[in-house]
Amino acid sequence: MAKRIVVALGGNAILTSDPTAQAQSMALNKTAEQLMPLIKDNDVEMVVTHGNGPQVGNLLLQQLESNSVKNPAMPLDTAVAMTQGQIGYWMAQAFTEALANNGMSDVPFVSVVTRTVVDANDEAFKNPTKPIGPFYSQEEAKNIQTQYPDWKLIEDSGRGYRRVVPSPLPLKNKGYQGVEAVIDKDFSAAKLAELVDADELVIFTSVGDVFLNFGKPNQKALGVVPVSEMRQYLEEGYFAAGSMKPKVAAAVAFVENTGKQATITSLENVENFVKSGAGTRIVPD
Repeated sequence: MAKRIVVALGGNAILTSDPTAQAQSMALNKTAEQLMPLIKDNDVEMVVTHGNGPQVGNLLLQQLESNSVKNPAMPLDTAVAMTQGQIGYWMAQAFTEALANNGMSDVPFVSVVTRTVVDANDEAFKNPTKPIGPFYSQEEAKNIQTQYPDWKLIEDSGRGYRRVVPSPLPLKNKGYQGVEAVIDKDFSAAKLAELVDADELVIFTSVGDVFLNFGKPNQKALGVVPVSEMRQYLEEGYFAAGSMKPKVAAAVAFVENTGKQATITSLENVENFVKSGAGTRIVPD
């Protein structure tokens, strides 16, 4: 029976510094090629999920710029679906080419627009925290706030200011009534992996390992870590809220809920991950 892996892609796998369709499509071509070692010569089913925060934020700005009675701007939930379709199209193109390049043109690939059930009473609706769209300087942020007073903007990890929107926790990958929010990619991936009975969750980010005291002289890369130990690191605040914390929290939740393992590593580390399990692996106790 094939091993089933759910792969979660970070924003850097799709959007670099160039937000054009051509550049994002090219970035996904590279990403698809990087993922081929996971399935080439292996009996593996791969489910790929991705974030869309930068894309949906950019689309909302485009919508607002052309907003009129005859051509009204679409709400956030609709824009989320629109960007899912957009990225799904690029991914279908990229994976079709990568599979053919690696002698696997007979392997099927399909893109699916998903919906997710959340709790209407989730505290996230009262406290928006999920960044979307481009970065702004402090001066630009002031102008944006004047233009859109109902927006909440925050400083994002020293990189500038961004708009934040509600990000409730996913309960199911299904839906009933649209709500203006975005779902965190890492938590969504963990829930999806649980629902499809995945054997492993792999979260790709910009670094090959999870570190304690990241960026400090005493930083320490983590290899294989029991889930209870990683839970303790999480609760002790070792991981930054805007970067590694949601990835670790999602991976821990998957391992605790399923008894399977989760890995956090980088796309550049895929071959080493396939050959030797490189990266930070969170395993059951």
